[in-house]
Amino acid sequence: MADEPLVLEPTDRRMERGTNTWSLSAEAEDREALSVSEVVSAFERTADGLRRRVREMGFAGVATFYVWHDEQAGQLRCSTGSVTADELPFGGAYAPCGDLGAVVQGFLSRREPGVVAWSDLAEAHDQPEQTAPEPAAAPFPVWVRSVGPVSH
Repeated sequence: MADEPLVLEPTDRRMERGTNTWSLSAEAEDREALSVSEVVSAFERTADGLRRRVREMGFAGVATFYVWHDEQAGQLRCSTGSVTADELPFGGAYAPCGDLGAVVQGFLSRREPGVVAWSDLAEAHDQPEQTAPEPAAAPFPVWVRSVGPVSH
């Protein structure tokens, strides 16, 4: 990722996302062979490499590298953008965090994307009739690291 094309263009965030976003997938047996510390270390090295590249580009603004677990797709995703941690381009609620291990652990867990465990299901007749709207989903954790010369 640190050697891939990198675009930091505050006036065109769509181009940033399209160029600077990567998805990482692994089959269940491959995930079992990985450790949280190995994956965390790889992302920390990537952040260091991106910081050097941003400096070499001469970019003077805010730049943030961020990693999240896309549970629906069963992937780890990461991106770099000219935004602060509070301005990441997510449509839902997220919580910037400094604990990459928790994000990686969610990905490395054995759960398949989109699968609900039988034990998490309940019989339809056991459920009360729903009259109130479902509560909003809890914010998902996103590991953030400043990689630009300016941070907020």
